[in-house]
Amino acid sequence: MAYETIDGNKYEKELLELARHHTTGVGEGKLSKDEVSELFKSAADGQGVTDTEKATLAYIRANFVFTDAAARDFDEAFARL
Repeated sequence: MAYETIDGNKYEKELLELARHHTTGVGEGKLSKDEVSELFKSAADGQGVTDTEKATLAYIRANFVFTDAAARDFDEAFARL
């Protein structure tokens, strides 16, 4: 697993790259419901969601723009972790 350090905190690089991929280039620059689903599937790819993956998801929620529906889905999924 590769990591990226931002402001002294370690985050999972794959999740960050996925969020960046979905918010750059063509499109509205917001994470959609389907993209949020992809993030949580990626985070749960191993034995479960690690503390680093949870921290990365929290970072993504605080620093990326979401559609209203995606934000609701994200918050509900994150609360279940």
